[in-house]
Amino acid sequence: MSHVVSASTGKRYGLARICRVWNIARSSVYYRRHPKIMRDRCPGPLGPCSDEELTQRIQAVLLGSSFHGEGYRKVWAKLRFKGIRTSKRRVLRLMREKKLLAVHRVGRPHGPRAHDGKIISEHVDDLWGTDMTSIWTDKEGQAAIFIAVDHCSAECVGIHAAKSATRFEALEPIRQGVRTCFGSFAQKVADGLKIRHDHGSQYMSDAFQDEVRFLGMESSPAFVREPEGNGCAERFIRTLKENLLWIESFKTIEELRQALHRFKEQYNNQWIIERHGYKTPAQVRMEQTMPVPVSG
Repeated sequence: MSHVVSASTGKRYGLARICRVWNIARSSVYYRRHPKIMRDRCPGPLGPCSDEELTQRIQAVLLGSSFHGEGYRKVWAKLRFKGIRTSKRRVLRLMREKKLLAVHRVGRPHGPRAHDGKIISEHVDDLWGTDMTSIWTDKEGQAAIFIAVDHCSAECVGIHAAKSATRFEALEPIRQGVRTCFGSFAQKVADGLKIRHDHGSQYMSDAFQDEVRFLGMESSPAFVREPEGNGCAERFIRTLKENLLWIESFKTIEELRQALHRFKEQYNNQWIIERHGYKTPAQVRMEQTMPVPVSG
């Protein structure tokens, strides 16, 4: 197709234009045309099983997972949980050979960034991120989805779906998180907690900002046109889309809302985080909030 000549310009369409229209990466086309020759296995012990057996175990891990799009690091960690000790590089090699890796496209560079710092907090309930996305329902049309995520544990502390994307609906995940993590909903109950958000009208409104201050929180807006500053919420929304919103359809907003809360519980208790030693968000919160026993 890339060699076909355009009737209007008299020039070939070109591979870059074809890939842009078809929404595929050029690297995928080049790989299909000229598959890379895999190097011979590095010298050393083979490990607990042959490549063929390990590939079958990798496929079993992927099929048994509740999530889509998990990379080779999480597959490696789950193999270790099952007592199969091997290297990350070997798991990556086998998943690449068998085309088991999740599809990933790198964004285009856009010049110097205003945000070059770290957004991960050291303790839970120090910094939460909130954001929204949308989805189409069969009977009620477009629905707005609001989420709130802890920047330390990556835990989803609140999730909500509504017909209208108003400032009052945007507050619902924050309210859910306050009731769950702080035990009540009262003035200054979440004193010291920062809320990271973008510059959307819902989050910059007086109603949103006033309630944040009432609860003792501090507003922490990200830089304009720098979604990396709200990266924890953005990453959770990507996981939500890949594992729920893009693979299931919903008739009503209430049906969507119930599915979101089921996904929240599944994510918090089963999604493993590499930076926490492949622990789930619920495990991280439990370790940080459990009272230390006092020796008698």
